[in-house]
Amino acid sequence: MTNAVQQKILVVDDEIDMRELLQDLLEDSGFSVLAVADGSSMRQALNTAPCSLIILDLRLKGEDGMQLAREVREHSSIPIMMLTGKGDETDRILGLELAADDFLMKPFNNRELLARVRAMLRRTTQLSTPMVRKEDAYSHERLSFNGWVMDLTSRELIGSDGEPVSLTYGEYELLEMFVRSPNRVFSRDQLLEATRGFDSDVYDRTIDVLILRLRRKIEPNPKQPSYIRTERGVGYIFSASVIQC
Repeated sequence: MTNAVQQKILVVDDEIDMRELLQDLLEDSGFSVLAVADGSSMRQALNTAPCSLIILDLRLKGEDGMQLAREVREHSSIPIMMLTGKGDETDRILGLELAADDFLMKPFNNRELLARVRAMLRRTTQLSTPMVRKEDAYSHERLSFNGWVMDLTSRELIGSDGEPVSLTYGEYELLEMFVRSPNRVFSRDQLLEATRGFDSDVYDRTIDVLILRLRRKIEPNPKQPSYIRTERGVGYIFSASVIQC
């Protein structure tokens, strides 16, 4: 379980009401929070002390939240959650995958935001934890497809070179759903339900973002996917042979 007391979250939002809401919500859940209003304050905060996660508004007054996320990503792998609005264009939302690890639409469900923050921090902690001893790994549940190995116990995806591939919480949940049920067509609604976990006003293009990310990470040719295929008008299907290993 993630130790929230030791996790510092940086909130960047130009709306004072939103900053106060997020700070109260996160501090009540045991996190240390610093809330700032702009990119300059964000840079100063990051240069002063390390933090474990950034919650960043896409539409800051006079600034581009996406550009700030890219700036952070050039120098750090710190997890970034972007807050977006209903009016944000599809192409702009899809572009978030270049810099952010996850995104959530305003107005959001408080429980969902907390669950996703904890999941992102937990994933980061797992990636920084030494690999389990070889003898311990024999008890893990694993599924394999085309040289890839998905360790369902440690929640890791291992490439053919034996190295783990970094997946966000949503990416992992989606891939696990596919791998557990290959050659089955899933609708967007089914995939959204599996990757969200809470009832909220979600944006159905979220799945397109996750699919795009996964294809770039596992497909030999992401532009002509052979594993995660689109079934037009229906949803998506995972077309790989999966075996237990």
